[in-house]
Amino acid sequence: MQILKEVDWSKVPSEDLSSHIRRRYVNQNGVTLARFELKKGGLVGKHQHVNAQITNVFSGALKFLIDGKEITVRGGETLFIPPNMPHEVHVPDDATVLDIFIPERADWAANEDAYLRQK
Repeated sequence: MQILKEVDWSKVPSEDLSSHIRRRYVNQNGVTLARFELKKGGLVGKHQHVNAQITNVFSGALKFLIDGKEITVRGGETLFIPPNMPHEVHVPDDATVLDIFIPERADWAANEDAYLRQK
């Protein structure tokens, strides 16, 4: 098994998925680490995935709509989303986020991420 010792995010290619969403990600040993830079007014449309998701908000805020509930996660806070749980995300403030997905995001590697490219 290969061990990833460090991620220098400045060397990971970034993708502008929309005018509001920039993503960098790496897959390693069954885990995806994704760094997002999101602009106020952004939207990640309703979706679900087989991956467990841990969202760490470093700065700004995200408003999640999950299971009929509105959950705002601010800088310094973390949210766990179980596998196959439908959710959407609104961006009320510019935000920097690190998401951890288990297992790896095979759908992203296959360019099956249209829900991220909506706005």
